[in-house]
Amino acid sequence: MYRIVIAALALLLTTGCAPQSLGVSAQNQPSMIYGLTLQPSGFDPHINASSELGIPLRSVYDTLVYRNPETNAFVPGLATSWQLAPDGLSMTFTLRQGVTFHDGTPFNAQAVAANLDRITAPESASQKAIFLLGPYVGYDIVDDYTIQLRLSEAYSPLLDGLSQVYLGMASPTAFQEYGLERYQLHQVGTGPYQFVDYLPGDTLTLRRNDAYAWAPEFMQPNVLRPEVIEFRFFEDPPSRALALQNGDVQVVGELLPTDARNLGASSEVRVLPVGIAGQPLQFLMNTTRYPTNDERVRQAILFATNREAIIDGVFQRFSPVAWGPFSATTQYYSQTVVGRYAYDINQANLLLDAAGLVDNDGNGYRDFGGADIEVDVIVPPWGLIPQVAQYLEQQWRDVGLRAVLQQVPSRAGLADAIVSGEYNLVANYEFGVDPAFIARYYTSGAPNNYTGFADTAMDTMFSQAQQQYDDAARQSLYTQAQNLIMDRALVLPIRDYVNLNGFRSEVGGLAYDAYGWFPELAELSLTEGIQP
Repeated sequence: MYRIVIAALALLLTTGCAPQSLGVSAQNQPSMIYGLTLQPSGFDPHINASSELGIPLRSVYDTLVYRNPETNAFVPGLATSWQLAPDGLSMTFTLRQGVTFHDGTPFNAQAVAANLDRITAPESASQKAIFLLGPYVGYDIVDDYTIQLRLSEAYSPLLDGLSQVYLGMASPTAFQEYGLERYQLHQVGTGPYQFVDYLPGDTLTLRRNDAYAWAPEFMQPNVLRPEVIEFRFFEDPPSRALALQNGDVQVVGELLPTDARNLGASSEVRVLPVGIAGQPLQFLMNTTRYPTNDERVRQAILFATNREAIIDGVFQRFSPVAWGPFSATTQYYSQTVVGRYAYDINQANLLLDAAGLVDNDGNGYRDFGGADIEVDVIVPPWGLIPQVAQYLEQQWRDVGLRAVLQQVPSRAGLADAIVSGEYNLVANYEFGVDPAFIARYYTSGAPNNYTGFADTAMDTMFSQAQQQYDDAARQSLYTQAQNLIMDRALVLPIRDYVNLNGFRSEVGGLAYDAYGWFPELAELSLTEGIQP
């Protein structure tokens, strides 16, 4: 993952788009509006899993370690050093001294312990943070600034998990004061910005923490960073570009590709594409349901999909073609999958013929038992997946396959459709630099194994990759897994995910962390703030 920093040209904002409730204490203090694109079900990073919550909260919380966005290497955060035990079953962290939470609570080993207790408590029902801890089983406080985390088995992705906002360190005092339900409205970290308030469905507001003096080595807090940043929600995709053009927002992500292309000609707005590591936009294939229970049919679907046309028509060439189960920016991605199923309609027809699927009645669709064979595709509404699905429907028609698109309105609807098992392909993806999460999608019986595929050899690959601390060994294991997934045609990758961020030209220093979604707000500058 490359760190991308943009130094913008200066342009004065008018006061006509000023927010009325920032609570800025003095005139002429720089303030800005940052657009969010989704209203998550909750904003507590220890509990909720949305990427959207990390956009503001990455700068409220520090983590024990960070990934350097330029190198992906782990560097000190609230921990100055760490030591892995020879047996790989524990890791000891030496903590930074002199750090205080925004409410004045000192940061120490007891604070780390309180965070771990909260995350792992059954009543927290953590959706992501607890998974990032892997086989964590407990801790030992060695002294006030040393804590040891214990594991039931070796787990190489532990540092990756500890570097993410979902395992950010929060004030134990705030936990006690506000309780589990109210804490998301009164969050307290140690980061370069302090949480001011959150009005669900309306705004989330942060204020600069001028006492911040423990930034990771790659971060250089800007003295011109905004005093106040107010986050507003722009859930309707077309509204984002309009808000940028009107000056109602200074930064917003997930622009529509067509809007991003048009904004490129503007002198007042810039577009910053940022690749997101993890899984590409993809369709997982159900190996337990006819006709995708036949590997030849799954391979034919891959060959029959013209991904270049989809990249042109839907994504305006902002996204690269995806070739495997990992995006190209993901750690341990293998080039061996590139070009494996390039568009080849003749090969698709040969595979379908070999599978015994023929057009007996001459209506243009292959049939069986007097009825056209249907390929059921579950289509959620986000990420331009409906538009992609329409391309698939048209392209597969050329090889005699009838695609039936099953639209679902929400994540709850997607979950229900998956549970039913009445599908051949389902669109779903997850993000992350370390690919350990992929085991949840392809290990036999795993919770996200929507393909229904089971293979003991692949199970072993994933298990060994998580327990292996040697990078070369992990690369070898994940390369084998990627090739096996594509050999068996378990997934139809479409495009590597790219977040199209728009920002006005008065914004400087816009940079994103190693995970791609989360801006380094401390490095921003704003030529002139919005007046209250």
